[in-house]
Amino acid sequence: MLRGLYTAASGMVAQQRIHDTVTNNIANINTPGYKQENAVNRSFPEMLLSMTGLNDEPVTKVGKVNTGVFAEEAPFLQLQGDLAETSRPLDFALVSDLIVPGVTFDASGKAVSEDGEVTYQPQAYFTVQNANGETRYTRDGSFSLDPAGYLVTSNGDRVLGTNGQPIVFPAGIAEEQLELTADNRFIDSRTNADTGMQLLITRVNNPNDLVREGDGLYMYNGEEDGIGPLGAGENAAVRQGYIERSNVDAAQAAVSLMSALRAYEANQKVVQFYDASLDKAVNSVGRV
Repeated sequence: MLRGLYTAASGMVAQQRIHDTVTNNIANINTPGYKQENAVNRSFPEMLLSMTGLNDEPVTKVGKVNTGVFAEEAPFLQLQGDLAETSRPLDFALVSDLIVPGVTFDASGKAVSEDGEVTYQPQAYFTVQNANGETRYTRDGSFSLDPAGYLVTSNGDRVLGTNGQPIVFPAGIAEEQLELTADNRFIDSRTNADTGMQLLITRVNNPNDLVREGDGLYMYNGEEDGIGPLGAGENAAVRQGYIERSNVDAAQAAVSLMSALRAYEANQKVVQFYDASLDKAVNSVGRV
C-alpha cells in the first residue's frame, strides 16, 4: 500500500518543481536575453514483479510497476529571442544562426542523426568578467559606461574585448559618440577614429555545457575545445540600439502552469486517499 503513497508523493514534488520553473520563466519574461527553462521529468527504474511459487512450483511473472517520478533537470531553451529597438547606443542584441557542416537543426536547435547521436546548435554570447575576475557569458547586451570609462553590464560586470581585457574608453567620451562597426569594433562617430576596442563574441559549441549563475550570466563547464572566439564570416551579427527579448512563450507558460497545478492536485488526492485508508486500518480494523 505504501508504494502507491510514495509514488504519489514523488509526483507532487516533481510537479512543484515544474511549477517553480514555469513561474521563474514568467517572472523573467521581460528580462533581456533570458532563456526559458524546461523542467524534465524522469521515472524511477521500473520493478519487475513476480509471484514466487512453493516448493517446485514455477514462478509467475506479474508485470512491471513504476515506483515514482522526479524532476531530473531544467535545461534552458536556446532559441533566438525577438529584438526590441531601444535606440540606446550601448544596447546590443546578438542575432545568430551558427551552423555545423552537414547538420540540419530543427526548430529547437537540435539534430538527431540516424544512429541516434544528438548534436546541439552552437550559440554566440557576449563575454564579460565578473567581480571575481572570472570569465562569464551572457545574451543580455544592455551595457553602459561606468565613471572610469569601462563598458559594463547592467549588473556592473565588465565587458571583454578581443584582447581578453575589459573594454575601456578614454575619459570624457560620451555613449552617443560610440558606434559599432560590422566587425564589432568601436569607433568615435564624431571623427570616425578607431578606439582600438573590439567586442569579443564567444561561440559555445554545445550550449548545454553552460551553467546558469543568475543575473543573466552563464559559466562554461565543458571541454576546452568546445568554446572559443566567434570566427569571421560566421552567421552572427550584433545589432546596436536593440536588445534581445526573453524567448519565454507566455501562452505556453500559462498552459504548463495549469497542467502542473492539476497534476499536483491529482497526486494530492491519492495521498489523501492512502492517508484515510491507513487511518481506517489503524484505528478501526486494528481494534478488532
